[in-house]
Amino acid sequence: MLLKDKVAIVTGAGSGIGAAISRLFAAEGAKVVLGDLAESGAALAAELAAGGFETLFHRADVTDESSVTALVQAAVTQFGRLDILVANAGIPERKAPIHELDLADWRRVIDVDLTGVAICNKFAAGAMLATGGGAIVNMASILGHVGQENSNAYSAAKAAVVNLTRSVALTYARRGIRANCVSPGYVETPLLAKLPEATRQVMLARQPTGRLAQPAEIAEVVAFLASDKASVITGACINADGGYTAI
Repeated sequence: MLLKDKVAIVTGAGSGIGAAISRLFAAEGAKVVLGDLAESGAALAAELAAGGFETLFHRADVTDESSVTALVQAAVTQFGRLDILVANAGIPERKAPIHELDLADWRRVIDVDLTGVAICNKFAAGAMLATGGGAIVNMASILGHVGQENSNAYSAAKAAVVNLTRSVALTYARRGIRANCVSPGYVETPLLAKLPEATRQVMLARQPTGRLAQPAEIAEVVAFLASDKASVITGACINADGGYTAI
């Protein structure tokens, strides 16, 4: 098994990519702590436990330091240590030209999609140092690498996540902690399923592969980066985007 006996936290674990990561990690032998504000996280933890997997749900707000501290402590208390963090929790923005920017929305998106990642990295790194190291995988986006009209806070946050990851990787390179990020393209998640069909067709037209990615495909990339097979990889960002950023 790729992650046998590893202890992992996955934030935003209740649906979409986070749920796919949690399922794959459990199948690959990890003990998985699912962090989420939604009750879907608790339902998934119960489903995994019923399947014989070692798992724990902990309600967590990634923008709140005390909440993230409790999440990390829950993992350590239940399973003895923390080996892997997947900082996946994120929210979309209200798209608008910059001259119509909603500052409250900007702050909300930056708080979750960037500051939340930093807070999770902060407390996960502390726990990993106590036991000799670990692996951090942060969730970025293709919009951290390329522009898109009417995207402001989300693009800014994801670009910052890419460089934050590089800095974390360099900081802990000699202390046993690897940090990498994954930049998905358009993925067939519940959020995308709610979009108008015309919007979905535009997305498909932009994909060199002619299809959207599945959450399970993104999970495979995350699992590899979190595993010992990626022992020489740190400070990298993998574009899992079907060739979108190659255009």
